[in-house]
Amino acid sequence: MFEFIVNGGLVLWIIMALSVVAAVIIIERFIFFRRINVDEEKLFLRVRASVEKGHYDEALSICDNNESPLSALIKVGIEHRGYAAGTQKDVLKDAANQEIPRLEKNISSLGTIAHIAPLLGLLGTVTGTMQSFGVLGRFGAVADPSILAKGISEALITTVGGIVVAVPAVIFYNLLVTRVNLILIKMENQVNTLILMINSGRKDEVRAVRAPRETDV
Repeated sequence: MFEFIVNGGLVLWIIMALSVVAAVIIIERFIFFRRINVDEEKLFLRVRASVEKGHYDEALSICDNNESPLSALIKVGIEHRGYAAGTQKDVLKDAANQEIPRLEKNISSLGTIAHIAPLLGLLGTVTGTMQSFGVLGRFGAVADPSILAKGISEALITTVGGIVVAVPAVIFYNLLVTRVNLILIKMENQVNTLILMINSGRKDEVRAVRAPRETDV
């Protein structure tokens, strides 16, 4: 195995370094998405129950204990519950947009690795082939095939290395991009629902305040 790596030359070492970076990004992103994966329906029902009772501190505490894009939106909505519905919608959309960099962190870097790995493999193929032709140019006919083998070996090994790194990188890049897009779509669809939930709590507060006045009259 070590001989295989040595024969690949400098280009193969670069490809291997990129493979390590890609693996770190993939593992970190899957851990992140696993951490923010909560039962959104259950979270929404718990928060709505607290909001309808006017227990906003309790609702915020529930959000703090369930880290996810939805809980972040709910917190922003509750903190801006005194604003008009149109303003709330704008604020929630801004909050959703602020979640995008956190969701897409390092995914573009993974895509870059997926694109340049086969190009580096091709570069290694070219340099290895040039090395072989350089030997022929200097010595003409070569009696010992092993002299040419080094250049040919580098050409083939770097090509294989670039493809081996690129294929899983492309697969996981597409998986992560799809995951982010699904989360963003859900967040966009949840904005109006959150506004209705927050305002329903405010209406209950208004009724509670008006009820004694109507009784006094």
